[in-house]
Amino acid sequence: MPQTMVTPYLFFAGRCEEALEFYREAVGAKVGMVLRFSDSPEPPPPGVLQPGFESKVMHCSFSIGETCLMASDGCDDQTKFTGFSLSLSVPTEAEADRAFAALAEGGTVQMPLSQTFWSPRYGMLTDRYGVSWMVMVPGEC
Repeated sequence: MPQTMVTPYLFFAGRCEEALEFYREAVGAKVGMVLRFSDSPEPPPPGVLQPGFESKVMHCSFSIGETCLMASDGCDDQTKFTGFSLSLSVPTEAEADRAFAALAEGGTVQMPLSQTFWSPRYGMLTDRYGVSWMVMVPGEC
């Protein structure tokens, strides 16, 4: 029997394909299945999809390390990411520096990457798509 789990599902307001490529470059994301609204065996009900979204991503999956995420363009261009952060844990300070710099490109740094009392390297940023990230090297257990 499968275990219960929570999987982040991100809505990119019409920029999903662009975001997937960005995460592929920035943090080595591996993209799995991509399904467009135009490929769906059942079209969305009239008025649900914003005009021009017919070829946008209806559903996709991608992984970063061992974590699976799902994403979509959503049904319109109104998505706002608030109230959560994705936490990216990497094994070395050099990897933290690289991932943080890549994710911060075009985004906003809230807390520069630095040593903290709980981690040799920790920082917070919001990427160019409005997704909040915490990048860290885990401290000792």
